[in-house]
Amino acid sequence: MEWVKMKEYAREFMVGVAEMTVEFGKGCRDIVKQSLVNDDSYIVKNFGRDSYIGKTVREPFAKLFAKLSFFNEYLPEDKDPLHAWSVIFFVSILAFLALYANFECDPYAAAAPVKQVFVHPPSATRVVLPDGRYMAYKEQGVSSHKARFSVIAPHSFLSSRLAGIPGVKDSLLEEFGIRLLTYDLPGFGESDPHPNRNLESSATDMAFLANALDVDKFWVVGYSSGSMHAWAALRYIPDRLAGAAMFAPMVNPYDPIMTKEERRRTWNKWTRKRKFMYFLARRFPRLLAFFYRRSFLSGKHGQIDRWLSLSLGNRLCLDIAKIPKFKAWIIRD
Repeated sequence: MEWVKMKEYAREFMVGVAEMTVEFGKGCRDIVKQSLVNDDSYIVKNFGRDSYIGKTVREPFAKLFAKLSFFNEYLPEDKDPLHAWSVIFFVSILAFLALYANFECDPYAAAAPVKQVFVHPPSATRVVLPDGRYMAYKEQGVSSHKARFSVIAPHSFLSSRLAGIPGVKDSLLEEFGIRLLTYDLPGFGESDPHPNRNLESSATDMAFLANALDVDKFWVVGYSSGSMHAWAALRYIPDRLAGAAMFAPMVNPYDPIMTKEERRRTWNKWTRKRKFMYFLARRFPRLLAFFYRRSFLSGKHGQIDRWLSLSLGNRLCLDIAKIPKFKAWIIRD
């Protein structure tokens, strides 16, 4: 009986403590409202809607919320948007913290020291374009008087004239009488930047390079994002082309002429990271600078096998990355 009474007393005591805690919390809430949220309080006067700061930040925040309003379509209908967005915000903060910790504790970092990017002294042959810019280029294969075919190959993103056509050796070019011309796109390698460049200027740059090297008709070969320059040549200088070829061309995944099936097959082949980067580029392009400076603009080469694993199998890319000549070539490029 004594034990039962003690349990009853303890239960009543805990109930009383809980009720007192709730009342204490309500009292604190009322004090905060009266002292901080009241119209005469310091916070409301200096940071409220009618204050100078409130009026200054109201318009930018209103524009931001208007841009983000399309997200409300994806929220559950039975949930308060304010409550849902607060949860999404804190979960996003935790996710970014986890990503940051993952970047800081990279498991590849312990495997081998990461090489710093070395800026080589200028060594390219260059031509002067009509607007005064310098364009760096490289010749491979046979000489001009022996050439049966002239091929110009614009490089892909994050590459240079040194890439050429990967896997194609000089002996193969000589066997078929091909003169291969590669060049640095504006702002890449040793070519001068061109802030106002577009696809038409890209095509005319190829034509000017061909004129400077006494090339009349030429083939253009594009790989990945280099294919858009091949398309530009087809569009703007078709009379200068003997033909064109595009391999694994980069396409616009948001192109309205794509069917649902084509769009689905395109997106399903990409990793989550790549899909996320496309989403950022379309919705929040200014955030790309943060990710770029942590990756290929960081001044570090990174792990070659990690680059190749985006498109090749892990086992295959590890075998390729171990080839000394390939490793030296991709680091130099």
